[in-house]
Amino acid sequence: MHHRLAVVVQTPAHSGLSGPLTYQSPEALPPGTLVRVPLGKRETLGVVWPVAEQDLDTEGVTERPVAGVLAGLPPLGPAWMRLVSFAARYYQRSLGEVALASLPPQLRELGPEQLARRLKRPQAAAPDPATPTPAGLALTAEQAEVCAQLEQHPGPFLLFGATGSGKTEVYLHAVQALLERDPSAQALIMVPEINLTPQLEERFQARFAPRWGVQAVVSMHSGMTPAQRLKSWLAAHSGQARMVLGTRMSIFASMPGLQLIIVDEEHDPSYKQQEGARYSARDLAVYRGQQEGAKVLLGSATPSLESWHHSRPSAEGGRYQRLLMPTRVGAAADAGLPRVRRVDMNRQSKGTVFSPQLVSAMQERVARGEQVMVFLNRRGYAPVLHCNDCGWKSECPHCSAFRVFHRIDRTLRCHHCGFTQAVPRACPDCGNLDIAPLGRGTERLEEQLAELMSETLRPDGQPARIARIDADSTRAKGALESQLAQVHGGEVDVLVGTQMIAKGHDFRRVTLVAAINPDGALFSSDFRAPERLFALLMQAAGRAGRDAAFVSAQKSEGEMWVQTFYPTHPLFEALKTHDYPAFAQAQLEEREQAGMPPFSFQALVRAEARTQAVAQGFLNSASAAGAELEGASQVFRFSAVPMTIQRVANIERAQMLIESPSRAALQRFLAQWQAVLHATRAAPEHKGLIRWAVDVDPLLI
Repeated sequence: MHHRLAVVVQTPAHSGLSGPLTYQSPEALPPGTLVRVPLGKRETLGVVWPVAEQDLDTEGVTERPVAGVLAGLPPLGPAWMRLVSFAARYYQRSLGEVALASLPPQLRELGPEQLARRLKRPQAAAPDPATPTPAGLALTAEQAEVCAQLEQHPGPFLLFGATGSGKTEVYLHAVQALLERDPSAQALIMVPEINLTPQLEERFQARFAPRWGVQAVVSMHSGMTPAQRLKSWLAAHSGQARMVLGTRMSIFASMPGLQLIIVDEEHDPSYKQQEGARYSARDLAVYRGQQEGAKVLLGSATPSLESWHHSRPSAEGGRYQRLLMPTRVGAAADAGLPRVRRVDMNRQSKGTVFSPQLVSAMQERVARGEQVMVFLNRRGYAPVLHCNDCGWKSECPHCSAFRVFHRIDRTLRCHHCGFTQAVPRACPDCGNLDIAPLGRGTERLEEQLAELMSETLRPDGQPARIARIDADSTRAKGALESQLAQVHGGEVDVLVGTQMIAKGHDFRRVTLVAAINPDGALFSSDFRAPERLFALLMQAAGRAGRDAAFVSAQKSEGEMWVQTFYPTHPLFEALKTHDYPAFAQAQLEEREQAGMPPFSFQALVRAEARTQAVAQGFLNSASAAGAELEGASQVFRFSAVPMTIQRVANIERAQMLIESPSRAALQRFLAQWQAVLHATRAAPEHKGLIRWAVDVDPLLI
C-alpha cells in the first residue's frame, strides 16, 4: 500500500511552487518527519507537512516515491511547523524556503546512513542533578522586583533597563528559576550579533554547567562551522540542550521544551533579516511565545519605538508589560550614568577631527591607567580618494557608490560589490600625482590617534597602545575574540572602532567614550535614522564607567563625549540627560502626525534589472494591476523610485513603498498581489527584470 505525503522542499523563490509537493511512501509518516525526496534531477531534503491525504491536489501530477527517511530523529513538532507557516505567510515567502533555511546546512546534505552514523557518536555524560547551581550575584531591589514580575505575570515583557543595570543577571536568574521549576524546560536567549555570543556563553556555562553539564548550553549562529551548527541543532531538537544562545536564525531552532524566550538588545536592527525571507526575529519571538505558551522577555536600554509603544499602559492599548531598571548596579550607581559632554565643532578650526578638549581628556585617562573608546561608524582609511585638479573621485565602476581607500593594503574597495583595485599612482583622468584621501574612516582615526597620543605614557611608563576593531580588522577567524581579549586584559589603552564595539561589550576599564562625527543621521531621509543614532550613542555611552570598583579606585567617572556641529539638537539634549522616554515620546508624536509606523504598516517591494527603466516599469505596472484587487483602496502604493544606492554590481535597483493603516488589510493585499507580480514579470516588456522581493515591515526605506 502506498501513502500520499505532502512534503515541503526548498524551491526557487519565483518558481510559483510555494506549497508542499506530493510524494508516495510505502509507509505513513507523521508530519515533521525529515525525508530525502527527488526534485527534478537531484535529491533534496524535505519535511513531511500536515496536509490530509484527501486534501492533496494530485490531478495531472506524477507522484514520485520518497527516496529515504532520516530515521532516528524525532519529527519536528507542530509548534515549529506553525511558526514556519506563519513566517512564510506573513513575510510573503514560500513555505519550503523558510522551512529548509531554518535547518542546519549539514542536515540538508546528509543521507539517512550518514545521519545514523552521526547520531551514534558518544554523547556527553549526564549531569548530576544533585549538584547545586552556583549562586549568582546578589540581586538589587530593582532586579528582584523584575524577577518577581516575571514569575507572576504571563507577559510579553519589555525590560527597560539602563546600561549597566544588570539585565544579564536577570536573564540568568529567570533561566535558573525556570529550570529549577521544570528540569526538562528549555530557554532561548537571543543576541543581535555573533560577537556577543562568546561572553554570554561564558557566563551561562559558569552558572549552569556545574549542575546541568556543558552540553546544556549551546550556541547557534552563522559564524559556526556546519558540523558545529548541526551538533547544536541536534542538542536543541532532542531536548539535551536546556539553553540555546543565538542570533536571529535561532528563532527557528527546534526546541520541544521551550518555555522562555529572551531577546537582548531587542531594538537592534540586526534582528531583521535583509536577504531571502526578510523576517524579524524579535517579532517572531513574540508570536512564538504566544503560540507555545512560553514567556517572552525583550530587553533594552533604548527599546525600539514599536516595542515602547506596545508597552504603554493596557488601558491605552498596550500589549506588553513594561519592567523598569533605571539604576546601574554597584557603587558606580551612586555616580549615575556616564556624563555626556557635547563639543561644538563650529568653534573648532576648520578640518579639526579631535578637539583639543577631547585630546586632553583622553591623554589624562590613559595616563591614569584607564581605557578610552573612540567610535566612528565608517571603516576604512577614508571614504573617497579624490583629485583636486580635475575633481576625479574613486567611484566604483559597478555601483553608484564610492570605493573606500584602505591604507594598510593600499587598495580601493567597494563595500557593496567587493570590487577591489590597487590605489593608482596618479589620477586616472588627468595624471595628477597628488591624489588625496577625502573624509575619514577608522583606519585614519587610528593613525591620527597614534600621533596625538605618542607622548602620552601609561602609569608603567610605557607609551599608549592604540587598537582598531571593525569589519576589516576582524576578517581572519578568531581575530575578533583575540582583539576583545586584549581589550579586556588591559593591553589596549585607546580602542577605535565602528558600531561593533558600541554594543553589549563589558569593557571594565573604559571610562571615556567619544563619538566622532555622528551628525549624518540627523538629516537622513530614513525616518528611523534618529532612533538608530540615539540607541547607538546610548549603547556606546553605556560602555563607560561600568566597573564600580575600578571607577571608585581611580576616583574617576564615566564620560561620553560627542563632537557635533548641532549641539543643541533635541536628540543630543535628550542624550545628555539619558532621557529615553522623552526622546521616544517626541519621536512617536512626530510619527503619529506623519502616519508612520507604529501607527501604520508598510511593505517595500524591491526590483533589480539591467536598466532602471525596467525595474521601475515592472513595479509601476504591478501597482496599476493591483488596483483591481479586493481591498486595494485600503492600501496606498507610492510610485517606484531608485534605491538610495541604485546600482550594485552593474544591476539597477528600484523600490516601491506600500502602506496601510491596517495590518490585516496590507496582508490581504500582499497575499492577492503575489499572483499579479508573477503575471507582470512574465510580460514581454519586463524581460530585463532579474528578480524582485517583498519586504514586510522594512527597516530600511
